[in-house]
Amino acid sequence: MKHIIILGDGMADWAVPSLGNQTLLQYAHTPYMDKLAAMGCCGMLKTVADGFHPGSEVANMSVLGYDLPKVYEGRGVLEAASIGVELCPGDLALRCNIVCVEGETLKNHSAGHITTEEADVLIRYLQEHLGTDRIHFYTGVQYRHLLVIKGGDKRLVCVPPHDIPLQPFRPNMVRPACAEAEETARLLNELTLRSQELLASHPLNLKRMAEGKDPANSIWAWSPGFRPQMEPLSQKYPEIKKGSVITAVDLIRGIGRYAGLRCIDVEGATGLYDTNYEGKAHAAIEALRTDDFVYLHVEASDEAGHEGNVALKLQTIENLDSRIVKPVYEAVKEWDEPVAIAVLPDHPTPCELRTHTAEPIPFLIYYPGIEPDEVQTYDEVSCKQGAYGTLERDEFMNEFMKY
Repeated sequence: MKHIIILGDGMADWAVPSLGNQTLLQYAHTPYMDKLAAMGCCGMLKTVADGFHPGSEVANMSVLGYDLPKVYEGRGVLEAASIGVELCPGDLALRCNIVCVEGETLKNHSAGHITTEEADVLIRYLQEHLGTDRIHFYTGVQYRHLLVIKGGDKRLVCVPPHDIPLQPFRPNMVRPACAEAEETARLLNELTLRSQELLASHPLNLKRMAEGKDPANSIWAWSPGFRPQMEPLSQKYPEIKKGSVITAVDLIRGIGRYAGLRCIDVEGATGLYDTNYEGKAHAAIEALRTDDFVYLHVEASDEAGHEGNVALKLQTIENLDSRIVKPVYEAVKEWDEPVAIAVLPDHPTPCELRTHTAEPIPFLIYYPGIEPDEVQTYDEVSCKQGAYGTLERDEFMNEFMKY
């Protein structure tokens, strides 16, 4: 049996008063996710291990069954793997956002969703003016980039920028968790403030402001770590002789590379609501013809949640159903070799809060011949009654890969 996980990043949410106190998954028109839930089995999955921040890297590694206390090293190392930067011993990798600062406030974590082409200009400029033999900036995708500090100390307290929209940035700058990390924390904060001086008058930002766009006028380094010790999925699940990952997000590509999956690029995959859903679905179907396992990740709902946009998030959920789940299911349902399908988010991103939370998320598993449970719709409330109950650690992957 082949296997595909369809992951709607940040798709889970809280009850919304304007939707009659329903969650967005309850309110949205999702006939195919509901169909698979009714034909399959459902449950809840704890994707954020105790003591971990509910980041997408934590939650997606957990979905894939990795033991976080053993392998977690932050987002920076995943960005490095995604863009092909080989980390040497002692190289501290950090996720480096390009953000928008307005006065003393961090306006948003994405510099108004800057394009990769624009961001590349700024990252190269920062490397020219701030880079040294010890400090190196690398361009990633859109607002998500990489900063490597040779000989850095990872014992730092870093606040993700998407956790503090419209809040003062200075109280949330890097702090050392021990005396040995003070030099690294000081260096990172100096780089942040110097980036603001350099980027404020950059021609690209002057042009953006003239067009009514947010300037990309600061870096924000966070999630430090060293190269992780992740075993390929094929070592734990021999059924996965060949697997692939489809995503527009660097950190998911990085997880995929460490997991031994090939990364499939899809033209027009943006990580936003305008992503190429059809292209991703087609790529997944084609990958399943040759691969044993496909991890199809769609970021759009998470970004809508960070914007606090209920209508947009509803649209992204319905798009996932009609433009991803439907074509994948319709394509594979008659194949001679059966395909198991799982649908789930990695974590909630409530529109009310505009950042991630750690509550368990709903999931469904369907494959031909499964004995269905009583759940008829796919959402946070119904799935609590599912036959799987609440799973954690590698229990979801173990169940999904059983057949």
